[in-house]
Amino acid sequence: MDWIERFNTSIEYIENHLDGEIEYAIAAREACCSEFHFSRMFSSLAGIPLSEYIRRRRLTKAAFDLQTGSFKMIDIALKYGYESPDAFTRAFKKLHGVPPSAIRESHTALKAYPRISFHITIKGDAVMEYRIENIDFEVRIIGKSHPVKTSGAFRKIPELLRKAKNDGFQQKLIDMSWENPKCMLQSIVGVCGKEAAIRDEQFDYFMGVRYDHEAPVGMEELIIPPSMYAVFPNVVDAWKRLYSQWLPTSGYELANQPCIEHYLGPGHKIKHELWVPVILEGQNK
Repeated sequence: MDWIERFNTSIEYIENHLDGEIEYAIAAREACCSEFHFSRMFSSLAGIPLSEYIRRRRLTKAAFDLQTGSFKMIDIALKYGYESPDAFTRAFKKLHGVPPSAIRESHTALKAYPRISFHITIKGDAVMEYRIENIDFEVRIIGKSHPVKTSGAFRKIPELLRKAKNDGFQQKLIDMSWENPKCMLQSIVGVCGKEAAIRDEQFDYFMGVRYDHEAPVGMEELIIPPSMYAVFPNVVDAWKRLYSQWLPTSGYELANQPCIEHYLGPGHKIKHELWVPVILEGQNK
């Protein structure tokens, strides 16, 4: 059974438990991978976090149940994991644009999110360049942390970078940047959360540089343990292709460390690169 079949098996588990408790650990086990690997890979392939997919599917099925007229609203709310009719109503209206009470009215427009199914698509022989970097010491980063919603990360992070440039924070980091680098992480970095898999709806994006001295006022410290990284040029393209093209056939899986976006200074052929913490398959079992 290949990884596509395994992922579809995990989706089968999720679909069978939409009206009950869904355990991410079990879904990941069905996909034959770790929980953090499963969540991150799902988000990359589907374009939305796993929690958001489950929320949309539950509210889609709730709309179908309401349309049949055979269930009370409080029963449907409890069935799909909401503690009260008010919480259910808010979530339903946010997704469908109308409250549950309007569902039986004529011409009411609703949104149906179908079940996901993963398939292999042949796209040709587009090359995906990478290199392996082994960092055998702690990396000390000095900078600032910013909350980012997972679903809007590709939009929010560029906004943070532009703001840092406009308000002078980027220049402060440049002035602090490592003068005698011990490794290739020598420019501005963005550390994404606490581990490679971002399961929550929000994570902290830590923007900073490697720095050996006391942190300036208003900045904080982040220590990244030693790790092995797969490094890819072009952050946006790397994020899109990492889980669907490189990781499934690489012989590696994600390590329990954060991914790092590395923004190189002038004079470099590549403007930015993505550092993904990896281990050889089976090492985390």
